[in-house]
Amino acid sequence: MAGFPILSAIIFLPLVGSIVIAFVPRERPDVVRWLALATAFLTFCLSLLLLASFVPADTGSSGFLFKESFSWIPAFGIHYTVGADGISLVLVVLTTLLTWISILASFKPITDRVKEYMISFLILEVGCLGVFLALDTFLFYVFWEIVLVPMYLIIGIWGGPNRIYATLKFVLYTLVGSLLMLVAILATAYTYQAGHGGVWNGAFDYQTLRQFAATSGFDVGLQLAAFLAFFLAFAIKVPMWPVHTWLPDAHTEAPTAGSVILAG
Repeated sequence: MAGFPILSAIIFLPLVGSIVIAFVPRERPDVVRWLALATAFLTFCLSLLLLASFVPADTGSSGFLFKESFSWIPAFGIHYTVGADGISLVLVVLTTLLTWISILASFKPITDRVKEYMISFLILEVGCLGVFLALDTFLFYVFWEIVLVPMYLIIGIWGGPNRIYATLKFVLYTLVGSLLMLVAILATAYTYQAGHGGVWNGAFDYQTLRQFAATSGFDVGLQLAAFLAFFLAFAIKVPMWPVHTWLPDAHTEAPTAGSVILAG
């Protein structure tokens, strides 16, 4: 698969599908359903192709295969960088499989605003896949936040009678963790560029930051604070006790497919 950007294809195929669905008339919900299912199935097939092509021995010193990197915001050294290792590969396959199953399970229960629902679900898949494959911390944060919007809509529009309360609780909890994560990302990037004469290149690159930390480039206090910020953001999203109290309401009020993604 040399030269073929398979990771970008996996991440953005659901986005392409959602754009196509956006042009389908509302009066054709069956067409919308089958287009969404076909898009999810093709994405799943691509993830299986990725799995079949993965050779752990070829990861080299970086530990990642199928890397793609393009300059995105050069003024701050931010790149669109994605790559896959053994762990992220498994998560990608599971995500594409769960999305396909969830869309199929939504055929009968979802009868109102079918087009908006399917578009939301496919964009949710984009965010999830991007989180697992991003190797730039700013890009990771963008995908992390993308997940929040469609999940908010899925629970808030197609949820149960108390969906508004559940949605607000979910968003408030998640935003707290996300803001702490953003502060940690910006703090580590600023510290990196300060230690390199104001040069931002590499300040958001996962592997570069890891090497910088290994050579005592970061103060121990900053490392601890960044770890706690990321840990809290992940703990809320998982969720873990004692920041788990948004989950019972979200699970209860979310449509079945939304609960599958929350649990998965």
